[in-house]
Amino acid sequence: MPKIKVKLESKIDSSYEISIEKGITAKIPAYLNKSKLGKKYAIITDSKVKGLYADAFARFLRKNDIDCEVFSFQHGEKSKTLETVEKLAEEMLNKNFDRNDAIIALGGGVTGDIAGFLASIYMRAIPYIQIPTTVLAMVDSSVGGKTAVDLKQGKNLIGTFTQPKAVFVDISYLKTLSPKQIKNGLAEVIKYGVIKDKELFNFIEQNIEQILKLDEKALNKIIAQSLKIKAEIVEEDEKEKGQRMILNYGHTYGHAIEKLTNYKLLHGYAISIGMILANKMATEKGLLKSEDAERIKKLIKNAGLPVVTMKKPSMNDLNSDKKRDGDYINFILATEIGKVTIKQIKCK
Repeated sequence: MPKIKVKLESKIDSSYEISIEKGITAKIPAYLNKSKLGKKYAIITDSKVKGLYADAFARFLRKNDIDCEVFSFQHGEKSKTLETVEKLAEEMLNKNFDRNDAIIALGGGVTGDIAGFLASIYMRAIPYIQIPTTVLAMVDSSVGGKTAVDLKQGKNLIGTFTQPKAVFVDISYLKTLSPKQIKNGLAEVIKYGVIKDKELFNFIEQNIEQILKLDEKALNKIIAQSLKIKAEIVEEDEKEKGQRMILNYGHTYGHAIEKLTNYKLLHGYAISIGMILANKMATEKGLLKSEDAERIKKLIKNAGLPVVTMKKPSMNDLNSDKKRDGDYINFILATEIGKVTIKQIKCK
């Protein structure tokens, strides 16, 4: 029998820029007109951000001769489902969006995940950009190309790696963010300090009050440094085959805690508890000094984040985690502030 080879060596450059500037949203029309990502744009947002920003943003784009429509879903993690994606896709089809168009994700982490996933499968993939409106989305979920929705068995189990074409970080959006949501995002910033940057950790320790008060200088520093770390890790390991796994510090337990609370506990709050539980495991294994574990715990508490949970997830609760590898689960364990290691722990 003859053999026919299909040569598909990748020649795609998925590089993009993260622009961090207060008020940068005003420059987005110029970017869209120059890049010509789409003939028209679907602005994907949630029910809260729609009234706060999305409708006004759509009017602003139209004033700049950019054709767009706003599509929204119910605010909250419970909307991160295939059903929501299907509903949004049908609404886009009803408005005649095709493969020559593009998506704008305007919102927090849930919006970014849903919009990115929709972009990756709509008409077999259309471009999208990220405009994060929360600290969590700004420092973490808007960058790296992870898109996903949840299943009843666990979080982010259906998704793709699809990089955005650009990310615009505008801290002006944070003025309407609740203190609870500010703290929610800070958990991911603390994570970056523990896994990769002791100086960032020290800065958060020394400036936590200013950060919680939304001091612009302090915010710009922690957001920019967090994104620098994320970008470096993603460049090294885009599809999470190795080094990128360290970004999951606190997430193995954290995702299970979110599920146990039926997603009533915010992501950052669950990750904070997850970091504490991971540190406990690390100290028990002799990997992390108790002084460092206590220092991390103190910072998490000072940031107004929880350090205990009503019910610690069992290994059975962790079985559906994406980080599972056969009978083992990959845990990211701190060895000191600024360094972590990947350990496989048997889950059966």
